[in-house]
Parts: sequence; C-alpha cells; structure tokens
Amino acid sequence: MTDQDLNRYIRQIRFPGMGESAQRKLQESRVLLVGCGALGSVIANTLVRAGIGLIRIVDRDYLELNNLQRQVLYDESDVEGGLPKAVVAAEKLRAINSDVVIEPVVADVTFENVEGLATDVDLLMDGTDNFEIRFLLNDVSQKHDIPWVYGGCLGADGQTMTIVPGKTPCLACLMSEGPPSPGSTPTCDSAGILGPIINIIASLQCTEAIKILSGNGEQISRCLNVVEVWDNRFRQLSLDSLQEQDCPVCKNGVYEFLNGGRGAQSAVLCGRNSVQLSFAGETLDLEALEFELEKMGTVQRNPFLLRFEIDQYQITLFPDARAIISGTDDVAIARSIYAKYVGN
Repeated sequence: MTDQDLNRYIRQIRFPGMGESAQRKLQESRVLLVGCGALGSVIANTLVRAGIGLIRIVDRDYLELNNLQRQVLYDESDVEGGLPKAVVAAEKLRAINSDVVIEPVVADVTFENVEGLATDVDLLMDGTDNFEIRFLLNDVSQKHDIPWVYGGCLGADGQTMTIVPGKTPCLACLMSEGPPSPGSTPTCDSAGILGPIINIIASLQCTEAIKILSGNGEQISRCLNVVEVWDNRFRQLSLDSLQEQDCPVCKNGVYEFLNGGRGAQSAVLCGRNSVQLSFAGETLDLEALEFELEKMGTVQRNPFLLRFEIDQYQITLFPDARAIISGTDDVAIARSIYAKYVGN
C-alpha cells in the first residue's frame, strides 16, 4: 500500500476491524451497482470514497430536476446537460477518487443481460426502485454465489437486507409471493419521499458491503432492518424462521426471473412511437390507479382501460396489467415510465 493510499484511507484503516489488510481487500474488490438514482448515487459516492477497486454502474435513466432533492451526485448543470445518470455519475466519481475504476453502462437490466453485467464481480448492490430487477439480482446471486444487499425506500420509510448465498435467507424467502402486482403499491411520484431516508438506508447498505468486501462477513446483519424516520422508529426483524422454508430459489435452484419466465415482456409497436408492456398473470385495479394518477396528470377511465397523460407521454393501462406507453419507441424509457407512475 502506497503512502498516498495510507494518507487517503488512514481514518478507515484505523477503525478496529479494518486495518491495512482489510483496506487492501477493498481495493481488490469489484462491485456491480444496479441503479444510480437516489439510493445508487449515495452508494456509489460512499463506496468510491471507501476505495473499492472497481464499480460497474448500470442505469437506464436520464436526469430530471426533481431528482436533485435526493440524488446526491448531481447538480443543476447535469440536468441541463441531458446526459444519462451513469455517464454523469462516472465523471463525478472519477473526480472524487481517480484510483477507482468506474465502468458506466447505460442499459435496462433484463434477464437477457444481467448475468453478463454480473460477470467477475464480488458483490451486487441494489440501487433500484424496481422489484422485478431485485428478483433478477436475487436469482443471479443464488445461481452464481454472489452476495448482494437489498435496499428500498418510500415516503419516510426504508428497509434493507443482506443476502449471502448459503448463509442467509434470500429475497424470495422474504417475499414468497414474488414482487407486488403492478399498481398495487404507491410509487415515489404518488407517495413522495424524504431525502434523509435515502441516505440512511444507502449508508446501511454500504456498511454491509464494506463488511463483506473487507473480509468481515461475520459482522453482517442477519435481520431485515426497517427505518421509519418520520416516526422515529428503527426495527430489526429476525429472518431465522425463513431458513426453514422450502424456498424455490435458494433451496431448489428455480430461477424464474432469470430464465425469463416472470417479469415484463415488451414490444415496440411499429409506426406508432409506442411500446407495449405485458405482465403475465397480473391484474390492475384501474379505479384505484385513477385515484393515484389524477394527482399528477390528466386521467380518463372507462370499464376497459385507463388513459393517463403526463409531459409528452400517454400511458394506456388495461385490467390485465398490459400497458401501451406512447411518446417513445425506446423500451428502457417505457419501462422506466411504467415503474415511475404505475409501479413494479
């Protein structure tokens, strides 16, 4: 370790449980971070400053002004520049720590590319707001024996869970029914979100990452940690009983999301500047969605469909959870719009 390394990381090295050998392990580590918005920007910032060797950042989105309330890597000039989040984040992070290798990837994470993105990494980090992608990460984690750290926030509440294959329950153990049905849960756009909960949950995720990557895996949390910052509550829910379940993923190696058996299917509609998304086996409550969406834009509903207009996009929703996103022929943008306004 060079004198420059010692100078940069000396406060971290002096922490009991770390030391030079642990710092060296961090510098040799490789992380896949999926999502570089709210949680992801805090995670990327923290891990780069901690000296992780390589971070591969995958994000499909561009910056909007409302992101700045909670996405700490970005500023007004980045919004005006119109560049993808992953590209802007890489530039900022290289200026923070030029010794860390940053690999920005502008892409929609799907069952077709997620294994390639996770090649040669030591840890998967959840910076998304999307349960479908989280279940993909969970499948990859179990199939390839890669630890990952889940995190999620809404309103003033958040939760996080550390998953180590063979040692802890997985996300499918916790959510045995799978992801929430589309439209069944609020989104950040409908329910709002406070910036502090993002920083708290992402910081807990990063602490778990540092434990694992520095060789201190025995220190990981084995609970679901739930923080309700507005109501001043911090709860730790034991996951021990979940290990007795006959989980199809971590016990039986059934990877429905990774095999493409579950999740959104997409098709670009020729000549219409539209993308169709479909979710097999799901349904939408159009009446409940009307109540949520009319807070944000123009809504029309009849017994057969709901049509929602916002900005340059028109979203047509059907009771079978099918959606047509008009105003784009980019599947990644369409999926992002659906997740933003309808949910996962």
